[in-house]
Amino acid sequence: MNIVPVILSGGSGTRLWPLSRMQNPKQFFPLLNDSSLFRDTLQRLEGLRNCLSPLVVCNEDHRFLVAEQLRELQIDPQAIVLEPIGRNTAPAVALAAHKAVQTHGDALLLVLPSDHRIESPEAFLQAVEAGIDQALNGGLVTFGITPERPETGFGYIQFEKETADSQGISPVVQFVEKPDRNTATEYLSSGEYLWNSGMFLFTASTFLEELQSFEAEIHEVTRQALSEAKEDLDFLRIDKDLFERSPSESIDYAVMEKTQNAYVVPMSAGWSDLGSWSALFDAIESDADGNSSVGDVLLHDCQNSFGYSSRRLVALLGVKDLVAVETADAILIANLEKVQEVKSIVELLKEEGRPEALNHTKVPRPWGAYESLDIGGRYQVKRITVKPGARLSLQKHHHRAEHWVVVKGSALVTRGHEEILLTENQSTYIPLGEVHRLENPGKIALELIEVQTGSYLGEDDIVRLDDVYGRSPSKKEPK
Repeated sequence: MNIVPVILSGGSGTRLWPLSRMQNPKQFFPLLNDSSLFRDTLQRLEGLRNCLSPLVVCNEDHRFLVAEQLRELQIDPQAIVLEPIGRNTAPAVALAAHKAVQTHGDALLLVLPSDHRIESPEAFLQAVEAGIDQALNGGLVTFGITPERPETGFGYIQFEKETADSQGISPVVQFVEKPDRNTATEYLSSGEYLWNSGMFLFTASTFLEELQSFEAEIHEVTRQALSEAKEDLDFLRIDKDLFERSPSESIDYAVMEKTQNAYVVPMSAGWSDLGSWSALFDAIESDADGNSSVGDVLLHDCQNSFGYSSRRLVALLGVKDLVAVETADAILIANLEKVQEVKSIVELLKEEGRPEALNHTKVPRPWGAYESLDIGGRYQVKRITVKPGARLSLQKHHHRAEHWVVVKGSALVTRGHEEILLTENQSTYIPLGEVHRLENPGKIALELIEVQTGSYLGEDDIVRLDDVYGRSPSKKEPK
């Protein structure tokens, strides 16, 4: 039976704020090297027997990030399924299972979060191969990570040590929540517990049968939502009104903790979910004083501390057990023991309506990116980059005018009924209310500086008249 990789990419990675943002989460940008975690997840599937192209389930807001990274890898996915609202992993996997049955009749689903680090792809593939027979025989297989320390940030899986086969595969006794330090130490000493990786292998039909037994509402709502889905460019849009009726449950709670057919395959592959700054700290080689860093960081007379710089120098002096993270618009200073609580900062930012919870100053778009450079009471300055051959939507604004200055490449500007070709050091003015469009007709990236002036500069001041990316006519979605 063929294997369909199901890549779950709906997470927001809030515990890695300020680097990870809700609209540009950790799985889509490099953390430890030049590749993103999302790309790594796809690339480590190379060499897996009978493996078909992936099926990606992602948040609607991340669709162009997903599509662009798949394009860069020259991967043609079976589908990019867009969740209109987050409903946890059980409904996401259910959508994928219904889709697999619809397309293939049945298939083995290899469910993989897109934000994990695995140092040994070979060991990962060996574990997957080891679990195939059990999955084909009706088992719901999960992969447990051999613990290296008494970790309090992960859930655990207790397994039947006495009944493990020659490859270490055994029935699951129970799933347990994140323990305190003493309990985690006991788990490690017993040799009967593995870290819960959140990766699974089972046939689509087996999963759907179990889901129908334990969570019939999720099964039925996701079935109906998929049947009403509509294709939109490279995406499969799930009906929001139907999908939001689904209970929000993890696959562990909905199925794995209730089934009598759960099995665990032990895996030692250098795994980490990189779910917090302490996890990233542990993943990087430290110096003699237990310090580590990423980017332009100086540490002097420090112990067990971590620094992250995205663009500016970060200097740490005489500190212990500290995390310091710098981005263009925010700085985080935290005790290493408190970094699991960073998401509470994100919640405060969301309550206050602050943009730092949602995006960086540089925001990726399907046509390129824009970066906010300065903002005042009645003006805003942006750097806009447009990929060769790409174009922004045909649009107008009710409350602002725009001045464009080309600094690199060439720009084809639609302004009202005229078209203007601009090259480096040339500029144009878009009056308030004027219909306009920006396009890059060249073979190199177009860069320009945009100066907005007006009474309101919010990104929802847009009337989109035409868009090659299928975005809605009027929405809080820039350009």
